[in-house]
Amino acid sequence: MPRISQLYFKTAVIFLIVGVAMGLNMAISQDHSVIGAHAHCNLLGWVTMAIFGGYHALNPQKAEKRLAMIQYYLYTAGIALMVPSLYLMLQGNPAMEPLVALASIITFVGVLLFAFIIFSNGKVVVTPSAPSYR
Repeated sequence: MPRISQLYFKTAVIFLIVGVAMGLNMAISQDHSVIGAHAHCNLLGWVTMAIFGGYHALNPQKAEKRLAMIQYYLYTAGIALMVPSLYLMLQGNPAMEPLVALASIITFVGVLLFAFIIFSNGKVVVTPSAPSYR
């Protein structure tokens, strides 16, 4: 498995742990005001990063490109900045809004880079064969 896939899966699990902890905290406290941060942590951190890791595992040639690692670090920085700043903003700290906006832009650029990686030309290493029905 490519190194970047391992990084994505490990990072995704960290976001899953944080997201579940936030969910437990909301359930215990009966205060669901930070549900947006919880959702972003789970969907952008856990789910999306796991999908990115799976894509790179299936496309090892693209995973070896420098752009893939740049995209990983950029996207990860965006999410790592977004989740706590959004959490604090939703808890009533409006001063966090510019930081949430910046983190959202960084994350979006990371998504655009991933789209570029997907649509870029790359040699297919393994081509599955069609099943024979004879």
